[in-house]
Amino acid sequence: MCANGLCLVLFGLAASGLLQVNGIKIYTSGDMEAVNGTDTRLKCTFQTSVPINPQILTVSWSFRPLTQGREESVFHYQQKAYPPIEGTFRKRVVWAGDIMGQDASIIIRQVKFSYNGTYTCQVKNPPDVHGTVGEIRLRVVTTASFSELLYLAMAIGGGIAGVVVLLVMILSCRRYSKKHRQRMEENVEAPRKERKEQKEQKERKDPTVCPPSRAVHLYLSQSSMEIDSSDGMISDPSTPDSSSSEEDERSTDEDDGDDSD
Repeated sequence: MCANGLCLVLFGLAASGLLQVNGIKIYTSGDMEAVNGTDTRLKCTFQTSVPINPQILTVSWSFRPLTQGREESVFHYQQKAYPPIEGTFRKRVVWAGDIMGQDASIIIRQVKFSYNGTYTCQVKNPPDVHGTVGEIRLRVVTTASFSELLYLAMAIGGGIAGVVVLLVMILSCRRYSKKHRQRMEENVEAPRKERKEQKEQKERKDPTVCPPSRAVHLYLSQSSMEIDSSDGMISDPSTPDSSSSEEDERSTDEDDGDDSD
């Protein structure tokens, strides 16, 4: 009787939307290759239908070797990281996830050939506890495969190309700024030169304006001449006046006549 009543209550809560249980979704990278002796990141992200509660959310990683050996715990997280204290992965696993960012990734340091196998990532965020389990099939190799080398070369080439493009953009901007500054200076100097040329042309066309050499010559000529105040005529002081000479001769003759008398 009680069991039937409990079922009815749970059914009613589920029907009203107060109790929702959905499957959590896990996403992993699938097949991976890692070079022997290097650090490898096992990426695992999740998507949950309920708000994340960091107090109760749990992350579990396990490992199953290719030799059909027993499954081994690799890592556990609940409020904090719990790396293995013994076994194959002791002091080899580091937490690299972010719970609030829906990331449950880990890093395995210095992978060995014995680490070949399948890694399982499982996340539970009550009441969202059901769903698929993420798997990563890791293969440890001596050297990187051609595809990985190609990706690495592309990444390096892309980085170099980005730096070159950035340098070209910087140089282009500087050259443009220099040309713009020169153009502005030319625009400022052009009206000045034009006004100066117009002024010189006007001085050459104006008959009242004489060049400095001629002005000095006229000044010297005028300074050597005197102006007669009686008739306003210009006379040379070095040339004797004819009228004054005649008067002097006449007065001399008169004086001689008087003496003869």
